[in-house]
Amino acid sequence: MSHVVIVGGGFAGVWSAAGAARARGEADTRITLVEPNEHLVLRPRLYEPEPDRAKVELSRILGPIGVTHLRSTVTALDTGARTVTAGGEVIGYDRLVLAAGSKLVKPDLPGAEWLFDVDTLDAARRLAEHLRRRERFTVVVVGAGFAGLEVATELADRGRVILVERAEVVGPDLGPGPRPDIEAALDELGVERRLGVTVAEVGESFVRLSDGELIETDAVVWTGGIRASELTAQVSAERDALGRLEVDPYLRVGGAVFAAGDMAAARLDADHYVVQSCQHAVPLGMVAGYNAAAELLGLPMREFAAGPYVTCLDLGAAGAVFTRGWDRRVVATGAKGKEVKKWIMDLIHPPVDDAAAITGAADHYNFDIPF
Repeated sequence: MSHVVIVGGGFAGVWSAAGAARARGEADTRITLVEPNEHLVLRPRLYEPEPDRAKVELSRILGPIGVTHLRSTVTALDTGARTVTAGGEVIGYDRLVLAAGSKLVKPDLPGAEWLFDVDTLDAARRLAEHLRRRERFTVVVVGAGFAGLEVATELADRGRVILVERAEVVGPDLGPGPRPDIEAALDELGVERRLGVTVAEVGESFVRLSDGELIETDAVVWTGGIRASELTAQVSAERDALGRLEVDPYLRVGGAVFAAGDMAAARLDADHYVVQSCQHAVPLGMVAGYNAAAELLGLPMREFAAGPYVTCLDLGAAGAVFTRGWDRRVVATGAKGKEVKKWIMDLIHPPVDDAAAITGAADHYNFDIPF
């Protein structure tokens, strides 16, 4: 019996499993997803005040579609022997989908152990519990990118928030299009900014900035960049600056290996690669999983294609800003933007308990946002 092994239980991994199950149909092919946790974590929602609401039981997704969940961590890959090692067990595969996601890049600075983040469910829980014990607080958020802005604006109605950004502007990677709306929201919410500086030192109750300013604070939240899982280093293939594996239009890395989500450097067009976000992790997973099973079964494979690029940045009580295109043309702001954000947050919650709904959803990999 042929065997498809999927590494990772995030968006890309779960949708790889659903895609593989759709391609398999009634064929005699095993599908195993290796993931140590029992939940799919809806990572884009971890900035919210109740992070435990941002999870879905994997058994309710994998069970109905006949995918085995091995609760273990993959520590080694041997693409020559076609095996993965997880929990000391060596598991053979005929096709492998790498979908282990990415991790926050932690800084090397004095007092880094005092930093908080919202990169994982456990980390988000730690921050939420720390702040829950305080009626009002001061929080320094480091990084005014997508994650930093969402964290800062979410916390702004509960205390003093100071946003620290190395660049001279907020949202440097978001470009100038949405910046006036972002700055207006920060002003409305009273979020202070320290631009053109970074963190030099962190303590239990303070942070020192690179210009010498000392800020007393209850928490310092780090939202720096992310990098693909270190498992990519065990694959003989080209990797980009984010550690992602170069893939072909079918999301093959080479041989019997496919990659999806934050581990895949897939082209969208001649000028752009996918970004590390659920918007691309979902369709990448659907296509990689489908193709891994389809190739084994002699079925036609699918080329990866994603819908038009959009962003929707939550700005807390100030609403949200929704943009289209790589130039990030603003389409909706304020309450209307918040409506779009809610629609997206509902969309990323996968169907559960219904095999037909789960595998059916895995066929709609090229979707657009109807706003």
